[in-house]
Amino acid sequence: MQQLAPTALAQWLADASRAKPVLLDVRWTEELEICAIPGITHIPMDQIPARASELNADQDIVCICHHGGRSAQVAQYLITQGGFDAARVYNLQGGVHAWANQVDPQMATY
Repeated sequence: MQQLAPTALAQWLADASRAKPVLLDVRWTEELEICAIPGITHIPMDQIPARASELNADQDIVCICHHGGRSAQVAQYLITQGGFDAARVYNLQGGVHAWANQVDPQMATY
């Protein structure tokens, strides 16, 4: 698993020459109602074991949560239990809270 800074993710998403990663948001639905990065795929953390097969192991995946703890656990699970390549699985450092602070100051925080 690689750690990815919010500003690095923003640059990646803005780079038209690069394939976009899957933005896997593992927060609860109630948290998504407060704020979310556009274009996410939502699979709550507790559903990952049953739904990991919905993800394409040939795509880069950026795991996202509120502060980065739950998403790091999901990223590690995908690598160790799901057979995903550690070089293609990222954890968004600081989660959506850091994204709001560093990239999108208009985004609501909680």
